[in-house]
Amino acid sequence: MAPSAVLNRVQDLWVDLAGVATSFPAHGVRVVVAAESRLCPPAWAGIVVLGSSGIASAPDVATARFLRESIIGRPLRSAVEAGRWSAEYGVVDVLGPASLAYLDEQEFRPVAGVVDMARLPPGHPELDRLVADVSEDDVAESGIDEITSPVFVVRDRGRVAAAAGYRHWPHSVAHLCVLTGPHFRGRGLARTVASAAVAEALQNRLLPQWRARPEPSRRLARRLGFRELGDQLSIRIATHEVDSNCDSNRPDRGWP
Repeated sequence: MAPSAVLNRVQDLWVDLAGVATSFPAHGVRVVVAAESRLCPPAWAGIVVLGSSGIASAPDVATARFLRESIIGRPLRSAVEAGRWSAEYGVVDVLGPASLAYLDEQEFRPVAGVVDMARLPPGHPELDRLVADVSEDDVAESGIDEITSPVFVVRDRGRVAAAAGYRHWPHSVAHLCVLTGPHFRGRGLARTVASAAVAEALQNRLLPQWRARPEPSRRLARRLGFRELGDQLSIRIATHEVDSNCDSNRPDRGWP
């Protein structure tokens, strides 16, 4: 699949997740009001930049105006920079940014010669011990409890050491989920199980997606052949701050 075709398919996915009629503009970021947007957690604002443009969803009109005034006149990439938003007056929390990476059959670099790979149904009890040994943040980052595909695991002395699968997303996208136990890291197990999950997704004619914040996870994705096409970021804004700061003459607002 040509790079432009992958980008178009990915843009269609995120437009669908926005929940309202919109599209990626030729340049810049298009902001829409979408109370049910899945670009971000409920009541948050979400921004996705892919290629040379982006879309942003806001839960209400005041937040949409806040986003437009905060983004206009600034470089595109600044829209998905955490530090830029954490310093913005009225922003009370930031999630991300997370890189968005994808691959097709031609780009995939699978792990060869894998042995002792097991295949479990999602939610299998053997995964519970793996999850119990890992921090809540790591579990949340991995998305391991959201897998809807078969789960590929490698064991160490009968214990699941690493697991991977994917969650079915709209537009035939497979969202990869990978987790390795803390005592088994540094042995290439994450790459092994992730490779099996990617192969399964491609066999089912799905587009694998790798969303990650930590650099080790992003590096692993690149080793498998994923290309980073953009970034996603969510921000939570204090509504009363937004309402009180819509006056552009306020000196501490710092509008562009």
